[in-house]
Amino acid sequence: MNRESFGSRIGFLLVSAGCAIGIGNVWKFPYVTGQNGGGLFVLLYLLFLLIMGAPILIMELALGRGSRKSAVEAYKTLEKKGSKWHIHGWVCILGNFLLMMYYTTVSGWMLNYVVKFIGGSFEKVDGSGVEAVFNEMLSSPAQMLFFMAITVVIGCVVCSMGLQAGIEKITKIMMLGLLLLILLLAFHSFTMSGAAEGIKFYLLPSFERAQNIGIGKVIAAAMSQSFFTLSVGMGSMAIFGSYMSKDYSLGGEALRICLLDTFVAIVSGLIIFPACFSYNVETGAGPSLIFITLPQVFVHMEGGRIWGSLFFLFMTFASMSTVIAVFENLIAAGIDNFGWDRKKSSFINFILLLLGGIPCALGYNLWKGVSLIDGRDILDSEDYLVSSLILPIGSLIYLVFCVTKWGWGFDNFLEEANTGEGVRVPRGLKYYFCTLLPVLLIVIIIQGL
Repeated sequence: MNRESFGSRIGFLLVSAGCAIGIGNVWKFPYVTGQNGGGLFVLLYLLFLLIMGAPILIMELALGRGSRKSAVEAYKTLEKKGSKWHIHGWVCILGNFLLMMYYTTVSGWMLNYVVKFIGGSFEKVDGSGVEAVFNEMLSSPAQMLFFMAITVVIGCVVCSMGLQAGIEKITKIMMLGLLLLILLLAFHSFTMSGAAEGIKFYLLPSFERAQNIGIGKVIAAAMSQSFFTLSVGMGSMAIFGSYMSKDYSLGGEALRICLLDTFVAIVSGLIIFPACFSYNVETGAGPSLIFITLPQVFVHMEGGRIWGSLFFLFMTFASMSTVIAVFENLIAAGIDNFGWDRKKSSFINFILLLLGGIPCALGYNLWKGVSLIDGRDILDSEDYLVSSLILPIGSLIYLVFCVTKWGWGFDNFLEEANTGEGVRVPRGLKYYFCTLLPVLLIVIIIQGL
């Protein structure tokens, strides 16, 4: 069976960036930036993205393009005979599945809020009633299960249509829509009365805020955000490397993906902070920022129903692009490892993902009292396994595999990474890859434990 391939370079870049661009770009990056000294944090974030996130992304893409396979078979193709690196490939598949066990629920929240804003649900409540709408959604098994299931259906249907006709075509539309919406929303925020103060708080370097938190903590937060923003470490990106051409070097493509991801993250803050400062609303962290704080702003805003609908449509595009990308990884694993055709793999994964999403969807209502890892609820336990263990440890494994004699080897990795036109990975970076980069990844792992 011939390996599918992207129809265009822009298709590869938008699909890969869509995998990286997710909910965390919007609800975490702006808050963490504002809290950790604004522009100072952004500079540190960009530095760590360049020296830590981008190299691991290049390695993932190289594994995919060098093998033309998904996680397990990629290792089997490139590893030395008799070695067991491919066991990590199975962990990658498990990690992708675990991620979707909770991500489909949260993506469902975005879709639910699009429906609520378009339907006028928030016109019936005042600012204090917004939190009640969110809590009512969480406490409703029917809402939680329905919108999670819709997310799974959309993801599997798009993937079942094929790489070019389904994933590339639909994701290009969503990503272009996302970029258009984010610019429109940011422009609207610039017109608000508190825009200047909001942007100043967000992007001007504040050593006072950084010192209040602690410079060490600011550096640690920048490291963490730059690493997790790209979703590297469990093959989510490698699968798209397996579909790309040899025309362009992986260094250049990785930098473009990083640029798109960072653009969305930074501009999200340009939407949020001017709006919050204009309406004297405290910027909160995590889900409360998106589902309580911002809807309170939209409730008071002229044309808030329209702007709220557009914002959550933007959020839906951001989350669904990730869902489709990760679903493709799981579906490709079924094709490569078990010989299923695309339709069969899509259907089997549909059933597994639907069943796998139920615990998280019920974790705030019928199974509210369930706690798993160190008292965490279902969603937080699943997120802990993925974010604190599978992603950073997986990245360290990819690094060791690519740059040491025990794995694929640095020369083989470098040849693959530098095939094609564009930015090349310098051979002189081998020492950095073998010494400092592993230390940075170990720091990330220790931080998450």
